Amino acid sequence: MIFETISTSNHEEVVFCHNKDAGLKAIIAIHNTVLGPALGGTRMWPYASEEEALKDVLRLSRGMTYKAAVSGLNLGGGKAVIWGDPNKDKSEALFRAFGRFVNSLGGRYITAEDVGIDVNDMEYVLRETDYVTGVHQVHGGSGDPSPFTAYGTLQGLMAALQVKFGNEEVGNYSYAVQGVGHVGMEFVKLLRERGAKVFVTDINKDAVQRAVDEFGCEAVALDDIYDVDADVYSPTALGGTVNEKTLPRLKCKVICGAANNQLANDEIGVELEKRGMLYAPDYAVNAGGLMNVSLEIDGYNRERAMRMMRTIYYNLGRIFEIANRDKIPTYMAADRMAEERITAIGKLRLPHLGAAAPRFQGRRGN
Repeated sequence: MIFETISTSNHEEVVFCHNKDAGLKAIIAIHNTVLGPALGGTRMWPYASEEEALKDVLRLSRGMTYKAAVSGLNLGGGKAVIWGDPNKDKSEALFRAFGRFVNSLGGRYITAEDVGIDVNDMEYVLRETDYVTGVHQVHGGSGDPSPFTAYGTLQGLMAALQVKFGNEEVGNYSYAVQGVGHVGMEFVKLLRERGAKVFVTDINKDAVQRAVDEFGCEAVALDDIYDVDADVYSPTALGGTVNEKTLPRLKCKVICGAANNQLANDEIGVELEKRGMLYAPDYAVNAGGLMNVSLEIDGYNRERAMRMMRTIYYNLGRIFEIANRDKIPTYMAADRMAEERITAIGKLRLPHLGAAAPRFQGRRGN
């Protein structure tokens, strides 16, 4: 069934990685490399089954293809999952064994942190392969991508406000922020710096209290966030929070946040359009983290990274233009924009330009 599955999802390559001694069970999925090598993070999670792990990595890797394409990056889409409990199963041996599998792909897949993985884990992967991003600054990396993802989300928000309200005055509106983890807290900080009214919720009560104490937010119970009378709903943690049960409760005019897979299904995207609620497609909005780590490939520069984040505003504007032009929901317009770029570049037959430029300049011995 695996060949049938990846044929349907149009994946190029799926690699199952196993090292009994290190306790490694991992899957690397490369979805599309038309635009460049597949870049995407590694997630460590205690999946209930192999099928669940495979489903997750296929879904996530496909999403990375679209995120890179719509962001104008010369990258393809890939993702990896390690089947294990990040609170109990981490070890140097496990991550070094994983790094060897990444290295065996010869640069077709470049990894980074994702859920359950931090920069310290990537240190071990880096010992076995150069095909790693999101590493510590001492290795020529960019460090924590959260501030960049949050800043990029702010750029997407401003584009959405301009379309919906005719201005970009973030402080004039109220926000219901679902999730105040690393990215969510940075996003809340940016909103409050601009004078916005912000409601927050999170499963982590300490994080909620920090948002209240440090940034002056108003705390809301987990399930009550959908009932808040706010102009913007900003999911920044869980996926699928805009669904059949929550949609009738939402009072917002705009949905814009940093979470992945915010819509439970495509039908929800259609219903948002019918209700006049503007949805800023998640993978275009939260591309700041990917943009940031992508710069490590050719030599990281923080100023260039910040300039790149601001292109998210224009990318969202283009998506909204396509939606209006073609009379389609915004989630569909984002897919169309990504697919058109992949198709156009895929048709090019460029002359051979000689040896490729050195990658990961400034990294270790390079």
